Amino acid sequence: MSWSVTVLLLAIQLVSVSDEIAIGRHAHAEVRRQTPQLADVAVNHYVARIGHQLAIHAPGPRYPYSFSVANYREINAFALPGGPVWVNRGALASARNESQFAAVLAHEIAHVALRHSARQLSNMMIANLGLNFLGALLGNSGGANAAGVAARFVASGAFLQFSRDDEREADRVGAGILGRAGWDPHGTIEVMQIIREQERRDPTSVDVFFSNHPAPQERIARLSQTLPRIRKGRRNSIEFQSIRARLGTLPPASSMVAKTR
Repeated sequence: MSWSVTVLLLAIQLVSVSDEIAIGRHAHAEVRRQTPQLADVAVNHYVARIGHQLAIHAPGPRYPYSFSVANYREINAFALPGGPVWVNRGALASARNESQFAAVLAHEIAHVALRHSARQLSNMMIANLGLNFLGALLGNSGGANAAGVAARFVASGAFLQFSRDDEREADRVGAGILGRAGWDPHGTIEVMQIIREQERRDPTSVDVFFSNHPAPQERIARLSQTLPRIRKGRRNSIEFQSIRARLGTLPPASSMVAKTR
């Protein structure tokens, strides 16, 4: 095993689950200060309910998952350390059935469950602080400086950048979560096909997605080989269609592209 791999594994061990949850709680508060949240009770309750139904079937530690809707029109979602998941309003509006939208949440839940965020956190902290200081900051202090670490983590944008291997693993595990929760796991493939279609119609609506996710084509091919050909599981619901229609009655969403200019 190489020295770099040994260091990374040790760092992930130093970032305990409790540290990860504490840092994620502060990171979530930081993101909320910077992000326009959709102020619609019905939509937020629906997204949270779907998210918690999926999270029950996630492997790994029992994280305190939470689900928030960013009032952005672009298709995107991301996960923070320890359980907070954010999904853009555009991801809900672009889904054509419930299994597709649930697939977006399942993918982000998989990132949390597989501790990909802890690995990001470890990489960021080793690069900026050094392994010895990381141990003093977390392992010996019980996460007392979680707010400062969280602020650095959010400012670095590390939570938006998973490796290709992480994305492939989250695709596979997310599809499993989706299936165990009762939805058709093929929704995972379908949502990527929607992103490809959206790129042709309105490239700006997926610019942010492509800036922090690998292109869907390879991911579609891999999942097509993995998932059973026979479809089973729930695909849609009256509630999903009602919530999606409700979005059309709300004031237009903001643009992430405008925010970055």
